[in-house]
Amino acid sequence: MRIYGEPVSRLIEEFSRLPGIGGKSAQRLAFYIINLPEERAEALAGAILSAKRNVKYCGVCSSLTDSDPCVICANVKRDAKIIMVVEDPRDMAAYERTREYYGLYHVLHGAISPMHGIGPNDLTIAALLKRLQSAQTDEVIIATNPNVEGEATALYIAKILKPTGIKVTRIAHGVPVGGDLEFVDEVTLSRALEGRREI
Repeated sequence: MRIYGEPVSRLIEEFSRLPGIGGKSAQRLAFYIINLPEERAEALAGAILSAKRNVKYCGVCSSLTDSDPCVICANVKRDAKIIMVVEDPRDMAAYERTREYYGLYHVLHGAISPMHGIGPNDLTIAALLKRLQSAQTDEVIIATNPNVEGEATALYIAKILKPTGIKVTRIAHGVPVGGDLEFVDEVTLSRALEGRREI
C-alpha cells in the first residue's frame, strides 16, 4: 500500500535499490530529499546525472575518472616503474590518503570468486598484462583485500607474472583479514605497504 503517494513511494523504492540501504533508511533519505530546498534537490539530481554521464574508466589503470588518462596516470611525478594492483577504485583512494605511495595503480574491479561466478576474465587482468608489455615496470604490488577472494586473486596474478621477471610483492597483513581496504586507517595501510613481501 502506497500511503505516501506515487512520487514518494517511487523515491523510497529507488533508494532501497542502493547497496546497504534498507527500507527504513530509504524512507529517511526520501523524506530528507523532499524537505530540501528545491535548488539543493536540483543540485543533487544534477550531480548524479553529471557523474553518470561524465565518469568513465581510465584507459590506463581502469579507475573511475572524468578525463582519460586519469590525473594519477597523467602525473609525470609518479613512479611509473611501480604498479599497485587493487580491487576497487575506493581501495586506490584509501592508499592515496596515506600520502606514502607515489607509484601508479591498476584497478581490477573485483576479485576472483568462483562462488559468485567471477573468474579472471571478468576482471581487468588482461588489460594489466597488456599494460606490462609496453611499460618499464620493475615491481607489481598486489594490494587485494586480505580475504579468500583477494588471496586467490593475488596468487593467480603472481603466477601469471612470474615468467615476466617483474618483481611481484604482496602488501603485508597489517591489514585485518576479512576486512576491506577502504575502511582501514591510513597508518595500518602505510605499515602494510612498508611490510610488503615478494610472492
